[in-house]
Amino acid sequence: MSAEGAGALSGLKIVDLGTVVAAPSCSQLLADHGADVIKVEPPHGDDSRRMGPSYKDGFSAHFTGMNRNKRSLALDLTKADGRAAFLRLLDGADVLMENLKPGSLAKLGLDYAEVLKPRFPRLVYCHITGFGAEGELGGLPGYDPIGQAFSGIMSWNGHADGDPVRISANLVDMLSGAYLATAILMGLRERDLSGEGQEIEVALLDAALNLTHPFAADWFFNGAVPQRIGNRHPSAAPYNVFPTSDGHVLICAVNDSQFRKLCDAIGRPEFADDPRFSDLAGRAAHQDELEQVLREAFATENKRDLALRMLRLGVPAGPVLDLGEALSQRHVRERGAILEGDGGYRGVASPIRMSRTPATLRRLPPRFGAHNREVLREAGFGEDEIDALIDGRVLIEGDPTGR
Repeated sequence: MSAEGAGALSGLKIVDLGTVVAAPSCSQLLADHGADVIKVEPPHGDDSRRMGPSYKDGFSAHFTGMNRNKRSLALDLTKADGRAAFLRLLDGADVLMENLKPGSLAKLGLDYAEVLKPRFPRLVYCHITGFGAEGELGGLPGYDPIGQAFSGIMSWNGHADGDPVRISANLVDMLSGAYLATAILMGLRERDLSGEGQEIEVALLDAALNLTHPFAADWFFNGAVPQRIGNRHPSAAPYNVFPTSDGHVLICAVNDSQFRKLCDAIGRPEFADDPRFSDLAGRAAHQDELEQVLREAFATENKRDLALRMLRLGVPAGPVLDLGEALSQRHVRERGAILEGDGGYRGVASPIRMSRTPATLRRLPPRFGAHNREVLREAGFGEDEIDALIDGRVLIEGDPTGR
């Protein structure tokens, strides 16, 4: 990730009320590619400023992971002067995004249809919700694991003899953020044609439901409810993790050609023609026998060497790396997938690679309210006005976390 360059979204102004993961992940993705993101924080700050698991130099690791390339404005929207300042800030903005509980802006007198749209007809207003505003669950708060539970994902995640297991990464939040970034670009493209903004919504539950393939497709066909099968696959074998001398390797041989190559690699070519294993149906029916042979074959192997050998033969495989091993890989370093900045900052870089307008690191994650004066000056505020907002505790300064 370059430190120079305008970026593909240079000139795009985004006012971001998002907190924690879903919306901040979206705005960081856009900010990495040049958008000017103004992070408007409430008096207590983004909740993720207090979320661990670790802290350094007044920052939480959680916050730094989602908030680079942004400017922080600390503003109390519960006060009339705060709302007035916010409206001035929106003048000239392209996008307003938030992941507040549905109806929160309306309660503040900032309803999109009644207030914002008439005043800012070109504004693209977008929000992430838990369940949306309508329907039986409309308006209820949503969280990543709750989306996993309501979507069915947890029901088949885990081992057959165990409890349902949530995916511990913020998969639904991050996917919702990626969907919202895509939707924002769609909205801006349509605005180029129509001259008008619009309201965009992504619900965590809807995003989670989009993660249910291929199980949802199968259920639509025959009503089959997926069961917990651990690391196995419902329609392919061998597809599982196997112990090695230094950990585990994942093998995903999903067709006959890959299986034959696997058999040759372990010195058991006859297995490819064995009636028990010669086709997918047979291998699925005799997984226990097949996996026992593979466990014996892989037991003395190095997980990474084994996986690379299989990949080079055309057999899908991967070493099960811990996070430190994953982030320290030579390939990750050579790809530039770890971003480094001043003060020891490190983070996972944007996954979007563009040849002429690459993602850039222009700003480290901001301290709370660090850009109060800068942002308001740009919005046309004079120094006396800014001082008055500070004196009235409308514009908040200081560290809300107490660190």
